[in-house]
Amino acid sequence: RTSRRWRALGSRCACLCWSWTTPTCTSAAGSTSVNRPTRGKPMSFSALFSVDSAGACFSSCSPKVCIVGSGPAGFYTAQHLIKQHVHVDIYERLPVPFGLVRFGVAPDHPEVKNVINTFTQTAKHSRCSFYGNVNVGKDVSVQELQRAYHAVVLSYGAEGNRTMGVPGEGLAGVYSAKDFVGWYNGLPSCRQLSPDLSCETAVILGQGNVALDVARVLLSPVDMLKETDITQPALEALAHSQVRRVLIVGRRGPVQVAFTIKELREMVNLPGTRPDMVEADFDGVTEALKDLPRPRKRLTELMLKTALQTPGETEQERRDQASRTWGLRFFRSPVEVLADPERHRTAGIRLAVTRLEGSGEAARAVLTGDVEDVTCGLVISSIGYKSLPIDQSVPFDSKSAIVPNTMGRIKQAPGLYCSGWLKTGPTGVIATTMNNSFDTARSLLDDMESGVLDLSAAKSGSQVITALLEQRGVKPVSFSDWEKIDRVEMSRGEASGKPREKLLTVEEMLHVART
Repeated sequence: RTSRRWRALGSRCACLCWSWTTPTCTSAAGSTSVNRPTRGKPMSFSALFSVDSAGACFSSCSPKVCIVGSGPAGFYTAQHLIKQHVHVDIYERLPVPFGLVRFGVAPDHPEVKNVINTFTQTAKHSRCSFYGNVNVGKDVSVQELQRAYHAVVLSYGAEGNRTMGVPGEGLAGVYSAKDFVGWYNGLPSCRQLSPDLSCETAVILGQGNVALDVARVLLSPVDMLKETDITQPALEALAHSQVRRVLIVGRRGPVQVAFTIKELREMVNLPGTRPDMVEADFDGVTEALKDLPRPRKRLTELMLKTALQTPGETEQERRDQASRTWGLRFFRSPVEVLADPERHRTAGIRLAVTRLEGSGEAARAVLTGDVEDVTCGLVISSIGYKSLPIDQSVPFDSKSAIVPNTMGRIKQAPGLYCSGWLKTGPTGVIATTMNNSFDTARSLLDDMESGVLDLSAAKSGSQVITALLEQRGVKPVSFSDWEKIDRVEMSRGEASGKPREKLLTVEEMLHVART
């Protein structure tokens, strides 16, 4: 489907001319008549391509799009665009790609990380280039990217933490789940976290998949973790951990939990552990089952079985031998982190008792006025990630921590798009991000086709950006450079019986990449 008819310039000439003084091509390849585009109107996407008599598509002047961020959102957006003859350059702050697939997915979930194989195929496509070690907003501005590309897609995710906003949050022993996960997954900025695991009880605030990931890592037998890509410092710390009890606390009830049945089943079956539930938390839940959608119903049934049913002989024997416990605590909201007598470390947490107003997933937690104190030495807040503004030129809603957008089109910013958590907030799983990113790519392609994006002007893309970076002393890491890092990590992992041993500092990554 083309909005204008173009005659091919012949197999000897793969160029389309955007401006000329006569309506005839006078290139050395030969003279072929072409239709002159209407002056003053933007060139449509489909008009960029010419097809010769043999059906070959010439796209030497293909649209250039820049994507900021190389996590799932960035790669899925790129994947959709390159299929439509768009050239994509991906810029990443770290020397290594894949974002939360590398630094967020639990080490004992290697099957989830298999998506890296698909992203690698995208990165190696002839119309895709990777530029790691480039901090957009610092090394190069968004406005500079806009001048170099036909469109810019922001997909840099949510690297900030949502705070609890309660007294004592800054005490030693209080961590965000994002930082704790980053620590055991090798995120360079979290390398120095060194959490104190000398206490018996840990409290995790939040009841999503990340909360259960953290609980599982805290309680897993070290021999299980040794076979994953968890970092060596984290493995050593967990081997000496004194944590024997983990409570996973939520403001609402069993019907409103955010984790999925897969994560709950892993907790139920975790070797060396037994569940510790409060039966009263499940009052009325059995009666509510009939009104729940099937996935939620199956999840709730498993919680009910775990909490209320008498286990069989084999399961009872397993529980009797368990040395560690975990439990879900409902209708509780943090009020204050309690300090030890010296006021230096966490000694407990004060929880407000709540009740629900409304029903189902829309139910709201309200305070009852009662409180209870839980003794603990470790508090991990898993109440959500949040995006941060990247550049003053980009609109940002600080209240919702997203870039205001319509179907991925950033409002009041022509040529700027967003995908992933920056677009929607930190919700869903990788498949959710995939669909979200494809939607953004479709919006961008629609704008190319309709002429909303002006493709008539040639854009220099990475050529001018790499020149700017060189002037500023920034040397990007290519995808082949990343593959050097990958090989070293896998080699080190093989030597210790692990799938990989991650490099933990940017400096070490750059050294390997440039060797």
